[in-house]
Amino acid sequence: MRVADIDWSIVPLVWAAIIVAAVLRSFTGFGFALVAVPVLALFMPPAQVVVLSSALALTIGLLSLRSFYRLINWAQMLPLLLMSGLGTAVGALILASIPMTLFQLCVGLSVLAACLGIFVGRPERPLQWAGPPWLAGLLSGLMNGALAIPGPPMIVYTMLTEFDPARSRALLMAFFMASSALALISFTVAGIVELQSVKYYLLAFPALFIGDKLGHYLFGRYGSDLYRRVVLLALAVLGVSITVRALL
Repeated sequence: MRVADIDWSIVPLVWAAIIVAAVLRSFTGFGFALVAVPVLALFMPPAQVVVLSSALALTIGLLSLRSFYRLINWAQMLPLLLMSGLGTAVGALILASIPMTLFQLCVGLSVLAACLGIFVGRPERPLQWAGPPWLAGLLSGLMNGALAIPGPPMIVYTMLTEFDPARSRALLMAFFMASSALALISFTVAGIVELQSVKYYLLAFPALFIGDKLGHYLFGRYGSDLYRRVVLLALAVLGVSITVRALL
């Protein structure tokens, strides 16, 4: 790995994207890839993008672990992760059997509909029944396997079942940290982790650290008042981006 291999002209853009992505993730518990991946994809091959994004997402989860692990119901996480793993395998099969644009359009419209439903019809109490954890994990895995976007089902599930901002954010952080770890294991087994990804990971780490600290500060100061609105806005942006990608 040589310093001369780095295109230093892109470093400010990389840092800006990583800082914004880390702030969003540390405030809401999700959204790192939503900001980082489109920017990274401008100058990196897809395989490097997904490896680097997953590595950074896992790292920010580990950096934040002390702030949220005591808020997690780890027994609740098990069915989510198991069904997510199953859904990822099925999602890969879906990707091979139906037109990608059709699937993306259905997903994007579903995300927007869910976002609108949460906005106008929030239940008075958190929903409590056995189905949603399994269903949320399965749908998240389907989207992960087909689109590499596991977030929307888990975000919707969390917004409907956990009204406390700190616990809602902690659940999302834990789930996506575990998902990132599983993704990196898969990438390693598949042999797509390259030295170039390691180089850009080291380059991006300081920006990740800064964004993580800033996001935690903003959540501590404004989380109780703004959390729900920021989450809904980020979810709406995600739904729009998937839908537009399908239509273009």
